[in-house]
Amino acid sequence: MSTSSDTVKKVEKKDKGGVGEFIRETRGEWDKTTFPSSDDVRSTTIIVVISVIFFAIYLFLVDKAWVYILQALAWVVNWIAGI
Repeated sequence: MSTSSDTVKKVEKKDKGGVGEFIRETRGEWDKTTFPSSDDVRSTTIIVVISVIFFAIYLFLVDKAWVYILQALAWVVNWIAGI
């Protein structure tokens, strides 16, 4: 009587291929791939650079606003406390 582990071992041995099969399958998958054109790469790069600049400026302004708000809050607390 065959156990389930024997069946798994038989399937693994049957599906196991060599280096040649791996190379053939890799070439087959390589043929299915597509690469972006230089215009696509250029346009997406421009979009990324503009987005990074935008968010850098936005975060800089938000940071400066929080510093201003917290300094004003500290001044008010010090004024109320009489320090």
